[in-house]
Amino acid sequence: MKSQRTPSGSGRFARRLFWLAVAMLLCVPPLRVQAQEAPRPFRIGVLNAAWAASHPTVEGLKAGLKELGFEDGRDVTFDIRFTEGKLDAMPAAAGALVKAGVDLIFTSQEAATQAARDATKSVPIVFTLVGDPVGAGIVGKLAQPGGNVTGVSSLQTELVAKRLEVLKTLAPAVRRVWLIYYGLDLSTTPMIGKALDAAQRMKLELLPKGVLDANELRRVLREVRRDDAVLAPESSNPELAIAIIERSLALRVPAVFGTALWIGYGGLMSYGPDYYAQGVQAATLVAKILRGARPQDLPVEGAEKIDLAVNLKTAELLGLTVPRKILLRADAFRR
Repeated sequence: MKSQRTPSGSGRFARRLFWLAVAMLLCVPPLRVQAQEAPRPFRIGVLNAAWAASHPTVEGLKAGLKELGFEDGRDVTFDIRFTEGKLDAMPAAAGALVKAGVDLIFTSQEAATQAARDATKSVPIVFTLVGDPVGAGIVGKLAQPGGNVTGVSSLQTELVAKRLEVLKTLAPAVRRVWLIYYGLDLSTTPMIGKALDAAQRMKLELLPKGVLDANELRRVLREVRRDDAVLAPESSNPELAIAIIERSLALRVPAVFGTALWIGYGGLMSYGPDYYAQGVQAATLVAKILRGARPQDLPVEGAEKIDLAVNLKTAELLGLTVPRKILLRADAFRR
C-alpha cells in the first residue's frame, strides 16, 4: 500500500506567503489613477451698445486680465453681447447673460449697467464709461458701493468745467454752448449743474438739451448758429455723437467730446478718459472679484488716464488756429 504524500514544509510556507500577500493587497486602498480635473474657466459676460465685439473697453479688459495672470480660454472665457446701438435690446441681452450662468458681467455706459443691475442682484457687475455712478443711482456711495455693483467712473461731472475751459481757449469767439445729452442718462443731472456754474464764470451762455434719438437731435441742431459750439458728453447712445459730428462739420461749429474715440470720426476736440485704459483699469476690480472679493467692498474708482486730443484737420476746416498751449498739452492729434 502506497503512502499519501503530504505537502512539504517549504510548499506550505509558500502558500501562506501567497495568501498573506493577497490579504495585504485587499487592505490597501486603490491608487488614484486619474488626475484631478482642472477648474473650469470663469465666464465673464460683456454688455454694451457697440457695433462689434472688439469694443476698446473690452480689449482693455482682456489685456489687463492677461497681465494679472488670467489667460483667455484657460482661466476666463467671454460671452459678449453688443446691441449695435439698440438700447431697447439691453434688458433682453442682460437677462440672457444671467440665464447663461456667467460669473460676472462687465458693462460699458449707463444704459448697459442699469440693464445688468435690473437683471440680477447676485451676479457681480463691473462697469466702465458711467459718467456719474452716484448721480445715476447705480451705487449709493463711491467708497461703499453696496449691492453687487462696482466699477470705473468716467468722471463726467468732475471734467465738464475743464472741457468748457479748453473749448474757450481753442475757440475764444464762442459765446453760446449747446450741451446736448442723452435724455435717459440720469448721470447728466449733476453734470449739468457743474456746467452751468462753470459757464457763468466764463461768461458763456449754456443751453442744456436732452434728446433721445437722432431725429430729436436734428431738430435741436437747427437752432445752432455759426458762432455757437456744441458740448457732447459721453452718453449711452453712440448714434448721437456721430450725428453731432456730422452736423457740426456741416455748420462749421466746434464740437467737444468726452473721449478721443470721436476725434477719429472728425470731432474737433476731446478731453476725458481713454476707453481702452478704462478697460485695463477695470480688470483689477474684475480680478479681485474672481479671486473672492465682494463688489460691495470695492470702492468705485475714477478713471486714471485723462487725455486731451485735437483733430487738426477739423480745426483747419473750422478756421481755428490751435494755440501753442493746447499743442503742448495735447496727448493725441488727428491730421
